[in-house]
Amino acid sequence: MIPVARPWMDEREADAARRVILSGWVTQGPEVASFERGFAEAVGAAHACAVSSCTTALHLALSALGVGPGDEVVTVSHSFIATANAIRYCGAVPVFVDIDASTFNMDPTLVDAAISTRTKALLVVHQLGMPCDLSRLMAIARRRGVPVVEDAACAVGSEIRWDDVWERIGRPHGDVACFSFHPRKLLSTGDGGMLTTSRSDLDARFRLLRQHGMSVPDTVRHTSTQVVFEDYPVVGFNYRMTDIQAAIGREQLKRLSLMVARRRALAARYAEHLGGVAGVTIPHEPTWARSNWQSYAVTLDAGLGAGLRADSVQRAIMQRMLDAGVSTRRGAMNVHREGAYPPGSWRAAGSLVRSEHAQATTVVLPLYHQMTDEDQNRVVEALRSAIDA
Repeated sequence: MIPVARPWMDEREADAARRVILSGWVTQGPEVASFERGFAEAVGAAHACAVSSCTTALHLALSALGVGPGDEVVTVSHSFIATANAIRYCGAVPVFVDIDASTFNMDPTLVDAAISTRTKALLVVHQLGMPCDLSRLMAIARRRGVPVVEDAACAVGSEIRWDDVWERIGRPHGDVACFSFHPRKLLSTGDGGMLTTSRSDLDARFRLLRQHGMSVPDTVRHTSTQVVFEDYPVVGFNYRMTDIQAAIGREQLKRLSLMVARRRALAARYAEHLGGVAGVTIPHEPTWARSNWQSYAVTLDAGLGAGLRADSVQRAIMQRMLDAGVSTRRGAMNVHREGAYPPGSWRAAGSLVRSEHAQATTVVLPLYHQMTDEDQNRVVEALRSAIDA
């Protein structure tokens, strides 16, 4: 079976974890601090704060910006459910806007109409690793006085051209960028997340909230020669990353550039072999973006002219590929179609037809660092055969 994703880890990560396990300090500590410094340097951010997942990162970002009950946050429905969940955790209402069909990212032309007097933040997504049109979105947000949070869960290593300079996602042009280290992402710590920001006040708030609102971190009490009593000025959360995870992350960070380069080469090879296949539209990368190709999602047009339901075609092709030993996934989901989001728990600024079409027609093909040309040829042939069938 060719998997849809596979983390790139070996004895270096195993040795890093073993070293921490035997050190006697395994919770959030010096390894986390080192990982944070390395990550901030890698993406060009002033501050980086490690947490337990990207979901908790998104929650902390919105909480620190003051999002609360009765507020609204403008975002997309076409994303993993954690994006909208983080808004709901704050007691706020997600306001969904439709996507640009060519990039699967938020359509900037629809954002102005979605902003109201209750809007407390704009939560943009770099979907599947493809940078969103951040320049246009930031211009709208600044004009309307709305803070911006980047859901960069999939986008570690992706780049955007900003003022004629290529910069990595995570050098925040908004207020906060949030990353995931889930095993399907390029850089993995098993699970985990990171917040980057240029604002020292937000970074301090993240660090307070991630550890129960504790005024004095464990590391300070542990190294102090005087008795230290902490206090708890605010209600916080247990959103800490462990030193075991961070040690793995430090090794993964050394591989990031290689991982991005390899995935971009594999994506270019997919484009070469699939560009002329009838019934398949390959993904589009704008001239101002360099995707890390966390996922390579093709759009299926096969059979639609015959009056077949798009999601039926999608499922049939995915099943035939699975039967041929090739694992796939559908593209991003639509939150507003899930039972957890009944009418009244969200609103939409206009139609979400492009989001719904993308959910029903996109298929994520296998893509990972260790993938061989033979593996990729099998994927291409399995897709061709499934479409023909």
